[in-house]
Amino acid sequence: MSTLIEQVKSKLFIVSSRLSTNALDGEYQSALRGRSLDFDDLHRYEHGDDIRDIDWRATARLGVPLVKRSKAERAQTVLFAVDSGRGMAALAPDGNPKRDLAILAMGVLGFLSLRHGDQFGVLSGDADQVQRSDIRRSEGALEVALRKIQTATTPSSARSDIEKLLDTVVRTVSRRCILVVIADAAPISARTEKLLRRLRVQHDVVWVTIADADPILETRGSGTQRVDIDTGWQIPDFLNGDEEVLEELSAFDRANASRRAALMVKLGITHAELREPETAVAELLRMLDRRSRV
Repeated sequence: MSTLIEQVKSKLFIVSSRLSTNALDGEYQSALRGRSLDFDDLHRYEHGDDIRDIDWRATARLGVPLVKRSKAERAQTVLFAVDSGRGMAALAPDGNPKRDLAILAMGVLGFLSLRHGDQFGVLSGDADQVQRSDIRRSEGALEVALRKIQTATTPSSARSDIEKLLDTVVRTVSRRCILVVIADAAPISARTEKLLRRLRVQHDVVWVTIADADPILETRGSGTQRVDIDTGWQIPDFLNGDEEVLEELSAFDRANASRRAALMVKLGITHAELREPETAVAELLRMLDRRSRV
């Protein structure tokens, strides 16, 4: 039986070979990085470059505006804040637990961090407790962290509480890091937005949304019924296949996703939504590519 990290790597290398090798090579250095003082080279000023990086002596000498380009810092800390409450044990659109997509997302971003010399830590939890792992820099430690998420996230776990998780980061993490939040598609409350605003000042925030399965099935009489994981309420079969109900739910999901995306753009937070394993890795790589171009 393959390890979780081996499963992650197999998906990552297959998808990256189809799209681009940039995420696995040096281009990744511009995807998850902060400002560095290590001088690399000079290049002609382009729209979007920080004017603070202009080398005025070289500019005066050569007669064209030149910008100092710095090497990416190699010892950054990537901190994962992962919802491991029972909400993440509910179904994703592909019919498997959302936990599986959360593990895949953390595995991909964690592996890329390690590959490029960074270190990682994990905060995970539910409404009852938040657990924190030590900062590590090995694939073995990443495997252990992924296994802990897998074991902790079950239908019998306490309810999900993303606000408690983010509040723990606010109160206990003072050193600047790249904060990767992995949560489900629940609407973002005013309290969550307030916490994100505070975190955005202190840290470089990335948000990964794990999509929910539709609570209503497209056809009736299939013998399968959705069950609310928090209440145990079974959705009646007569609602399945109801076009009016399906459209109303779809409109709600679209509006919720649109509000979340708009908030992330407003706060300058890199964001991706994952719906199934077949497209998840490609979406994460596209997210890193968008991030590198900001």
